Amino acid sequence: MSSFACHPPILLVEDSPVDVDLSMRAFSRRKLVNPVLVARDGEEALAWIPRWEAGELKPAVILLDLKLPRVDGLTVLRELKIHPGLQRIPVVILTTSKEDRDINGAYDLGANSYIVKPVDFEKFMHVAQQIELYWCVTNELPR
Repeated sequence: MSSFACHPPILLVEDSPVDVDLSMRAFSRRKLVNPVLVARDGEEALAWIPRWEAGELKPAVILLDLKLPRVDGLTVLRELKIHPGLQRIPVVILTTSKEDRDINGAYDLGANSYIVKPVDFEKFMHVAQQIELYWCVTNELPR
């Protein structure tokens, strides 16, 4: 049985190789049981939509950067939330932007949480722990 059967994946939408590595190390150190899938830009993230609509296991949570090449994060969020079968997937914005227009825009489009990326690895570990505990353990997903 694959780990996907018991533990839905986390989709990390992040274009920075450094931030992807940091995220993967943080989740690895936490011994996260959910597999982590990575989309390196907005187009790759949007490519998951038809796969989920065709029945592939939806993620427990999407961690979405806003500053992405090809298709920005707010556009990805907007596209996700217009699909009835995907509206309930929790989306956590994980970005460097503290701008009110980004924060308000993300919540207006249905983001479930907005986290400004910490620069320090230990602080990032704390964020990874909170994401794992809340979104992958505590939170009940819709069926």
